[in-house]
Amino acid sequence: MSDTLATAVSHSLEIKHSRFTAHAAPIDGPAHALAFLQQVAVADATHNCWAYRHGQDYRSSDDGEPSGTAGRPILAAIDGQGFDQVMVVVTRWYGGIKLGAGGLVRAYGGTAAECLRTAPRQPLVALAQLQLMAGFEDLGALHAALAAHGADKQDEQFDAQGVRLQVSLPRDQVDALKMRLRDATRDRIRFRDDA
Repeated sequence: MSDTLATAVSHSLEIKHSRFTAHAAPIDGPAHALAFLQQVAVADATHNCWAYRHGQDYRSSDDGEPSGTAGRPILAAIDGQGFDQVMVVVTRWYGGIKLGAGGLVRAYGGTAAECLRTAPRQPLVALAQLQLMAGFEDLGALHAALAAHGADKQDEQFDAQGVRLQVSLPRDQVDALKMRLRDATRDRIRFRDDA
């Protein structure tokens, strides 16, 4: 189980007269990551290098720095700190002293890693989708059980037989919810797992 950021954070370092500022934020997908880049990138800075990870989807950019010296070290910092669903942008203002390839890797990766190391974390909870069918007589027990197990209603449709519900809940609560509903309704509620 990995974490994401609880909130957007930033961190700055000065290395051989170059200033590096990392901005990191939780993201809900690649489009959100690129929107964050547009939000924090500084037009008159020397470079705005970045990386994001969202599950198996990841990208990085060296933004004009030598290939592999900025984006990949930022991505390595995200992975090394155990984060997912995170975007990090490291902005550099050149200070007149060349750092060399190894120095750039350490500067970009180090600034990103330090930013993430001190950031507030939020655990990522694996969610499951569940479809339930219940008669009207079981609605009270159904809603009480959903609340007790952290389930969010995604869709609710009524017909002559009762209700058809689509819910999202923490994956580790699925079995407990099913058992509670079977006990409370004498096994009248029907389930269909979508995930």
